[in-house]
Amino acid sequence: MFQNDVFRALDRQECLRLLAGVPVGRVIYTRQALPAVLPVNFSLDTDASVLLATSPGSDLVRAVDGTVVAFEADEFHAETRSGWSVIVTGRATVVTGPDEHERLVRTGPASWMPLRETVFVRIGAEMVTGRELRGATAGR
Repeated sequence: MFQNDVFRALDRQECLRLLAGVPVGRVIYTRQALPAVLPVNFSLDTDASVLLATSPGSDLVRAVDGTVVAFEADEFHAETRSGWSVIVTGRATVVTGPDEHERLVRTGPASWMPLRETVFVRIGAEMVTGRELRGATAGR
């Protein structure tokens, strides 16, 4: 059995605060009618949407533009059995406006992969959920 005070649901603001503190997450989407997961570096925009930087010809851009996707980031500590996980669910869109693209070149995420040309993907924070596990120990 687990102690009752070990698990806690996180509110939206706490979820966004935690997301802002980690550099890598996973985008979950559909590729050829099958689930796909891709680790990506990201940043949060001022409206709490998740921003990804990729190349214009990437499979990710073709697969997610205009579709609902999930994005997950977390942090766990195996030795203390503690950590948190946050999931953002929303519609992904490729940023096409030149002014918005220029702003994101200055303030958005920089891909960890070298890119000749950068395209930004925005995942709207339509649903943000999270949970925290604090030092769970199995009862004996």
